[in-house]
Amino acid sequence: MSVDTAGAARQEAEVSREAGRRRTFAVISHPDAGKSTLTEALALHAAAISSAGAVHGKGDRRGVTSDWMEMEQDRGISITSAALRIDYEDRVLNLVDTPGHADFSEDTYRVLSAVDCAIMLLDSAKGLEPQTLKLFDVCRARRMPVITFVNKWDRPGREPLELLDEIEQRIGLRPTPLNWPVGIAGDFRGLIDRSSGTYTKMTRQPGGATKALEEVLDADEAARIEGAEWVQAQEEIELLEALGADFDHDSFMAGESSPVLFGAALPNFGVGQLLEAVVGLAPAPAAKADAGERARPVEAPFSGQVFKMQANMDKNHRDRMAFVRVSSGRFDRGMVLTHAATGRPFATKYSQAVFGSERSTIDTAFPGDVIALVNAQALSVGDTLFDGPKVEFPPIPSFAPEHFVVARAKDAGKYKQFQRGIAQLDAEGVVQVLTSDVRGEQAPVLAAVGPLQFDVVRHRMEQEFRAPVETSPLDYSVARRTDTESAPALHALSGAEVLRRRNDGELLVLVHNKWRLRVIEREHPGLFMEPLLAGGVVEGD
Repeated sequence: MSVDTAGAARQEAEVSREAGRRRTFAVISHPDAGKSTLTEALALHAAAISSAGAVHGKGDRRGVTSDWMEMEQDRGISITSAALRIDYEDRVLNLVDTPGHADFSEDTYRVLSAVDCAIMLLDSAKGLEPQTLKLFDVCRARRMPVITFVNKWDRPGREPLELLDEIEQRIGLRPTPLNWPVGIAGDFRGLIDRSSGTYTKMTRQPGGATKALEEVLDADEAARIEGAEWVQAQEEIELLEALGADFDHDSFMAGESSPVLFGAALPNFGVGQLLEAVVGLAPAPAAKADAGERARPVEAPFSGQVFKMQANMDKNHRDRMAFVRVSSGRFDRGMVLTHAATGRPFATKYSQAVFGSERSTIDTAFPGDVIALVNAQALSVGDTLFDGPKVEFPPIPSFAPEHFVVARAKDAGKYKQFQRGIAQLDAEGVVQVLTSDVRGEQAPVLAAVGPLQFDVVRHRMEQEFRAPVETSPLDYSVARRTDTESAPALHALSGAEVLRRRNDGELLVLVHNKWRLRVIEREHPGLFMEPLLAGGVVEGD
């Protein structure tokens, strides 16, 4: 074996070993289910931070580390996504944080293309909520394994068996609890591990900013201390066993069943058990199919895909950052990659790991890791970077917008800044930008999943680009993909308008509402109108 061959074999072995250590996942939930709090609690348990933040930073607790934008901190919501790398025992956990507010869900859909597993977070009192259902449908479409965490068990809520039944009946996902709560929601005593039968009693620490005290008891001691609550929990576990609600690895990996854990993120109850489940059950990175449906092994030369763009994360530098999920090979800072869309070289001198507002230089990365490349003006969401033989991954689909406004510069003298700002927000995926010959470039249509996206546009256009905008709403709520043959006829219909999406050139027909859409479909069955990602889900609500 030659020296070069031996070196290549050693690097492939290293990449395979390092990929096996990675677990890359996201948390999906409805707003206010506790996603940001859980993110902090997971990092706390992995010792990435010393104390967990609270969303509103009350008292002596700081704001959550993963929320950095001024609007996020002011409103107590997550708008942007952040990549949190957590070293835990012999594993590397990449938690790709996502916006919690429904209006920014398109960012979440893009994040789901960059992870291998999802934690579905449920509020113990509310169960499956609309935003959770939409996000789960995206997971189902990708056949992504889902771990369920029932949160807020320290507050009044529903019966645990009722929640399990809802999961199975509403989304067809078979729940298989890994642990079981002792005490009803609002009177949380502790958790029984179903595999070992051990009982962990939880005691909240003042403020909840540090790990909860945990005491492991045997069954006899637990029965003596907890009394009737212990008896009830044991009866419910016996029922689960009779129903065959036991964890099955194959059905979990196929997206057919979901391991369920109970806890409360704010006082840090059950978070350690969730962390262990992610480490033990979530899949490691695997071969990814390229645009030609050829599987690219993780040991192949470096390749990665941009799933998120964000500008001006550092106010001192006004930079533009591309978040890249490593799909294969080893990344070394400074290597020159090829941009698949243009064939041009892309230097990676400035590569970083980002933890909320904090940055650190990252020198090496492996499949499953997320790297942030600075000064990425040439990149856009969905772009592929590679080393060696060319590879290009399929584009990341845009989500179906439901809200539309016309944007104009308030100051005609700042038209160039206006155009530059709109183009950058489009490339980042903050909104979709639609244009037509009739409307002209000076008054583009902005399309969004939720109206708060337009607040972000107005804020950033004024603060970053010094080009304040005024927006006026359009009376459309449905978008469909169309083609050049059908576009003229659709544009001529009442209650419809055809525009071109700037970032990919797709023709979209906007329609006033779903009832008008159904009339058009019935009266003009030959016209092409194809649903966008999750468009049917939105309309079914």
